[in-house]
Amino acid sequence: MKKQTYLSLSENDVLTFRRIRKAIGYLGISLPFALVILSLIPFFKTSVQDSISYYYYTNLREVFTGVLCAVGLFLIRYKGVDNPVFWKNDDKMTNVAGIMALGVALIPTNPNCCSDKIYTLIPYCVKLLGWLHYLFAGIFFFILAIMSLVIFTIGQKENKDIPVSILNENNIYKICGIAIIVFAGMIPVCNLLNLFPRSTLVFEALALIAFGTSWLIKGRFLGDTGRIGRTLYREHNTKASDKKISNKPPNN
Repeated sequence: MKKQTYLSLSENDVLTFRRIRKAIGYLGISLPFALVILSLIPFFKTSVQDSISYYYYTNLREVFTGVLCAVGLFLIRYKGVDNPVFWKNDDKMTNVAGIMALGVALIPTNPNCCSDKIYTLIPYCVKLLGWLHYLFAGIFFFILAIMSLVIFTIGQKENKDIPVSILNENNIYKICGIAIIVFAGMIPVCNLLNLFPRSTLVFEALALIAFGTSWLIKGRFLGDTGRIGRTLYREHNTKASDKKISNKPPNN
């Protein structure tokens, strides 16, 4: 009788981390696309907004708040590697980012008119609440950028027989981190100068796409076997069914 093998607990933990990373990535990328696409469907009676945050005051409010709350909870429950240096501790950093995501979802931006009915935990039209919304969003994007630039680039296994490709995961993380900073930094500029129609929406979407891409690559949504494993992760990975069971978890 053929002996049946099972993945060790440590390997299952790693696979769970990757699923969470992919879920966070998919949610981040899908949010702007979902809101815009649903806005184009007459049934929802919602026009394309000038900012993702303005969807709070539309019929698509539940999509906006629901996705952000899901991202926030995933980030809070995500348990990464402990590190004494705070900005290298993905466990603590994701906790803060998750709280910020919940703040963005539950404390909305200021409405165009205070006569609009405001569905919020604090039912008053106070400009300070709108500034809190932007503060939460700014910290959220800043932490995501730091994670891409500093945390995700730590710990890649060194394989001297595999050259570093231009598509190496660390290069992608750095590009995504810089993109998050640039696109998020353009959001207040767009609010002040209105560079082009719905410019704020565009840069918010680009920042979310960069964030989601970084997490998808970290979650290995393309797989990590064969040419992809060598190019992105500098690893000689075989199919999961061919892997030897080990008590030591994979590097990523």
